[in-house]
Parts: sequence; structure tokens; C-alpha cells
Amino acid sequence: MQGFDCQNVLSRRARSFKLSPIQQLSLLAQRCNAINLAEGFPDFPAPLHIKEAAVAAITADFNQYRHVQGVCEKVASAFEMAHGVKVDPATEVTLCCGQSEALAAAILAVVEANDEVVILEPAYDTYEACTILAGGKPVFVSLDPPFWSLDLKKLDAAIGPKTKAVIINSPHNPTGKVFSKVELADITNLCCKHGCLAITDEVYEHITFDDVKHVSLASFPGMKERTIVTSSLSKTFGVTGWRIGWAIAPSALTSAIQIIHTKLTDSAPAPFQEAALTALQSCPDFYKSLKQEYQFRRDYIEYVMEAINTLGIAFVPGCAFFNKSGAEENLKFHVSTDLAKKGLQMPRNLKGSNDASENLVSNPYKHRYIRVAFCKDISTLQAAKLALRRQCK
Repeated sequence: MQGFDCQNVLSRRARSFKLSPIQQLSLLAQRCNAINLAEGFPDFPAPLHIKEAAVAAITADFNQYRHVQGVCEKVASAFEMAHGVKVDPATEVTLCCGQSEALAAAILAVVEANDEVVILEPAYDTYEACTILAGGKPVFVSLDPPFWSLDLKKLDAAIGPKTKAVIINSPHNPTGKVFSKVELADITNLCCKHGCLAITDEVYEHITFDDVKHVSLASFPGMKERTIVTSSLSKTFGVTGWRIGWAIAPSALTSAIQIIHTKLTDSAPAPFQEAALTALQSCPDFYKSLKQEYQFRRDYIEYVMEAINTLGIAFVPGCAFFNKSGAEENLKFHVSTDLAKKGLQMPRNLKGSNDASENLVSNPYKHRYIRVAFCKDISTLQAAKLALRRQCK
């Protein structure tokens, strides 16, 4: 009697997805005991006052399905204070399990089969994946290095009659770029011209450098009614595992997003919703200190990475943030140990290939960059520095 082959029952959709390069590199870093600057999670403690709030909520038995409307009120209030856009917390805010679910629910709420979604790359791979899961077609427009400028003509040409939405990530992962008011005004004009939505990822809204200020696309004339804003606690408060995020959108879109959210996960984690109330009431000095600490880390890692081409730690290759047409065969990465000596091999789908012509023609610069996650304790960054020095000897 033959055994049951589970591979035969997998959907085409499931077979088409793989772990992202970031996830694969993080797993490899664990296996090799490498210093992990690949995955963007902080390895330093979360703020004490919000941890205490979470513990208090658990102790008080806020452990069942729950919707804390007060969080929606704080999100709406903070958005109005930052961007001058009034938001109704009762009808225009959806609490989700992190920004990723907020984005997924937003895309599933508005994208039909064969709709096109324009993605500016390099980009977080979840944008492409959610578009495909919704039955849509990702359309990629590359930002131009070294300042990752937006070519308005390329964006205009990419938006067509099938375009449902443009995804804008600012501050940008992985480049750190903050879109200027001029660029955002240009995007506004194109969205209004073509009658499409904008979906924004603003999780890094409080982490900008050199006195650059983040401005939400929703604050531009004519954009509140056509923009879905997504964000979360994760990056600002160093709690990527708490999974508290939200979507801000016009009421008609919010109703649809809320229904999708309840079908996917029902509710965000109850005790962490309670803790979010405390987090979102943090004083201005917290956000000021946050920027200063991250800018110090950025400046430190820039100094350390002068020796970036030497094997030393786990980084993410730049091509991991571009669409995967021909890219996976060309991924290369850096780890802190000699894999051969440990009897470990590079995952087959991450091995290099000599046939990179298609990839290099479409994006000739995608192999020139790596993404370094410096949202780490300074001791981690110092260890990376020492590892690089040892390899350079």
C-alpha cells in the first residue's frame, strides 16, 4: 500500500511561496551561531513601562478575545497630531495582528483577481505575496540609487486601467529613504489622475535621521479618501513579537478591512492591546530619545561596515528586496563562520548562478547593495565589528 504524498495535495499558491531570504538567513545564522544583522528585530529590552503594562494586563486576566477601543482612539489622536488629518476612531481604524496583517487585510479587501498593484522596489516581500494571495498582479517600479529617487515617468507608465493600488513604504525598508513632500505630491497627482488607491506602510514613522520628518501620504489634498495607512507598535517600541498593528482608512474601506481581519484572526492579542494604550501615551522625550539612539547605531554601523565585503556576519543581499524573477538563483549572503568546516551547505535555492543576465539587465544595481539591520543592542554591533576585524586579518 502506497503512502500518502502530501505534496500532491498542496495548492499551486502554497507551492509558489518559499521562506524569504531574510527568514532563511536568520535560520542559517542560528545554525552557525552567527551575529544576526539580517532580520530587523531589536535584540535590546523593550521599554519597561510598556512591559509592566502587558504583565499587569495578563495578571488582570485580559486574556480572551478583546477589542480595546481606547487603542483606536489613541491611534486616531496621534495621527491627527502628527499629520493634521482627523480620523474617526469608531469608523476609520482597525486593530490587527501587526502591520503585516493590516496590510494583508487591506489588500484582500480591495484587490480583485487580475487587479494590478504597483510596488516600488526594493521592497519588503510581503507586498508582493499579499497581492498574489489576493489574486492580483504585482507591477514593479524601481527606485533609482544612490538616493533611491522616484522616477515619476516610470511610475506614471506603470499605472494603467487595471491598477487598483500603489503601495508606498515611507520611511522605506530597506533603504531608510524618507519620501519628500515633492515626491509625495507627485504620487498624489498620479493617484488622483488614474483613480487608484494608495496603501502605505508607515511602521518606521518615528525612526528617521538627520532631522528629516516623516509625512503621511494621507495628509495630502484628496488622499485621505483614497489612502489606507498601515502601521504598528513593533518598530517604535521594539516589540515585534506582540503583533499589534492597525489600518487607518475611510469608513467604507475600514468596514471591509475589519471583516477580513475578523475572518483571518478575530482579534489582536488582548493583553498587548492593553499595553498599547500605555505605549501610545509615551511622552515626547521617548520619541526624541528613540531617534537619537537609532541614529547613533546607524552612524556606528556605517563606520564598522567599511569592511563590508569581508565575511563576518549575516546580512541580507540587496536582491532579496527586488521581485523574484530570476533573483533567487542569484542570491548570495554573508555568514560569520566557515560553513564547509561545520559540514553545512548553503540552501540550494540560495546558491549562486553564473546565469544572471536577465536579472542584471532588469536591475543592474540590485547586486551592489546589502541590507544591514542595525536595530540591535550596541554590544551586538560591537561584536559584529570584532568579527569583521578578525576576518580582515
